[in-house]
Amino acid sequence: MRNVRMLACLFAILVAAWLPGVASAQQVLQLEPGHGDIQLSSYLAYRHDSGGIDDATDAFRRYAAGEFSPLPGGQSEFGFQPGAYWFHANVVNHDAVETRWILVQQYALSDYIDLYVRYADGRVVHQASGDHRPFGSRSIHDRHPNFQFDLPVGQPVELLVRVQSESSMQVPLALFTTTAFASLARDAQFAIGIYYGILLALFFYNLVLWLMLRDASYFWYLFHLSAFGMVLFTLNGLGFEYLWPNSAWMTDKSVPLSICLALIGMQQFARTFLELKERFPRGNLVSLALIGFFLLLGIASLWLPYRMSTPIAARAVLVGVLWIAVAGIVVVRRGYVPARLFMLAWSMFLLGTTMFTLVAFGVLPKTFYTEYGVQIGSATEMLLLSIALGNRYASLRRENERIVSDANQKLERKVAQRTQEVRAALVQLEEAHGRLRDSSRRDGLTGLYNRTYFHEAFEKMLVDGQQSHQAVSLLMIDLDHFKAINDRHGHLVGDDCLRFTAQRIGKVLRAHDALLARFGGEEFVVGLPRHGLHEAVEVAEGLRRALVESPCGAQGHSIRISASVGVHTIAPGSVDDIDAAIEIADRALYAAKANGRDCVKTSISAA
Repeated sequence: MRNVRMLACLFAILVAAWLPGVASAQQVLQLEPGHGDIQLSSYLAYRHDSGGIDDATDAFRRYAAGEFSPLPGGQSEFGFQPGAYWFHANVVNHDAVETRWILVQQYALSDYIDLYVRYADGRVVHQASGDHRPFGSRSIHDRHPNFQFDLPVGQPVELLVRVQSESSMQVPLALFTTTAFASLARDAQFAIGIYYGILLALFFYNLVLWLMLRDASYFWYLFHLSAFGMVLFTLNGLGFEYLWPNSAWMTDKSVPLSICLALIGMQQFARTFLELKERFPRGNLVSLALIGFFLLLGIASLWLPYRMSTPIAARAVLVGVLWIAVAGIVVVRRGYVPARLFMLAWSMFLLGTTMFTLVAFGVLPKTFYTEYGVQIGSATEMLLLSIALGNRYASLRRENERIVSDANQKLERKVAQRTQEVRAALVQLEEAHGRLRDSSRRDGLTGLYNRTYFHEAFEKMLVDGQQSHQAVSLLMIDLDHFKAINDRHGHLVGDDCLRFTAQRIGKVLRAHDALLARFGGEEFVVGLPRHGLHEAVEVAEGLRRALVESPCGAQGHSIRISASVGVHTIAPGSVDDIDAAIEIADRALYAAKANGRDCVKTSISAA
């Protein structure tokens, strides 16, 4: 009986591996040509591992056993939850052109995200990301965690995603081609740039006014603007990307701490703008009490666990914003005219913040308006508050209205002009940096990669080979009797021969996804991914024959070129580093030269 149960379990796992979707009623995602981006919510099944104890094997087994369920209402927002969530999708790629895809978790604050890709042959590839892992672990440097992987044409592939986080459990997963992802990232950066451009313009505009007028309302407005800008900088994942890419502690603490600072700035700005001390004394005491609470919460968040401090801070946002709305209504009813525009501005911020908070707790679904409502609302609020501050000061100093208006318009034009100049300078600087970066990688004579770049790229090739359990081969190529060519025909002819050799070698290597560089003098070096010793020797022989069969025509001379080649293969699981590999391949090269030149020797035959 025990054997029967074991066979039944094995059969279920095999069925799940080869026929995705049979284990449940889950819809299979068919990737057709022309589809560059797909939201996965309609194709996902999920399971809540409340203890966070399952590994990938357990999750695949549970999926095969039918323990995964469709997303409730097609939404992947669950609020603050313990443990881990598993998500499963079955994918079949029918696009022969696009075999390289990117899975993106479109929420920046998840702590740990693991992707397991199981192919039709049973092979499982694992990648890890999240803001509790170094930013450099991401496939593409982007504020959203992402994974790049291959989808073979016509083969069923299973995607298994594990998410564990003390932040809000929001898991909007999407698949992109590299082109579609680049376009999305460009548009997102443009939108974010516009938002922070508005904040910076408002900041400098009101900073000048504060320096001129020394009005406390302007100072607390700047404090509120800066703190809330940092809140969104953190929530959007930009803080982790640009400020603390290797600090999980800062990633966790920056969220509640920046929220508390923003709340303190909001309350202080409301107190001074609405003149609560004179117009609403009891309300002023409530605001002071809230400021004290937010200050203590911000200090405590440095020690409290993220799962405790962040939900408290998120709820405190609603309390703080609602109280400012109440205080504003009271002051408006008591006849303070500038408070009307203040209330209009605060209503926009209240709407956006409320939607953002409700999404964090899983009450509202994640849509464009709920996700970016806080940016839209805050930008509108900042603009309206800036106007409200101007009107307030104008109401106190009506006799200077014309002068203040002229100064404001002139300053706005200067800020806009300077912002445009800065953007143009940044674009030019980025283009120059790109050209400089590329030129620093290239050899000036042959146009091939130089030795420094090869060292970096081949080291990554070795790491990839070890992770994928595939051999990597190294070819050291030295032109025979090259000094005699220089001595007989001159260095200019020698340079032509080097360029000719680089072109011939590059043409042969084009089909092998190889890394070719000029190592120095008349030496070249080649890295061959996924090539064992036998395949690498065949490539080396092809290079040698290609050089011998086609003499180099240089300045009226027909010059026969031959080369000696040393081959070394780094097998999966070996511990060779790049320097050791180059040294071994170099010994094989010297063995080829000692053997009469114009031949290929391996590190095994040279030993």
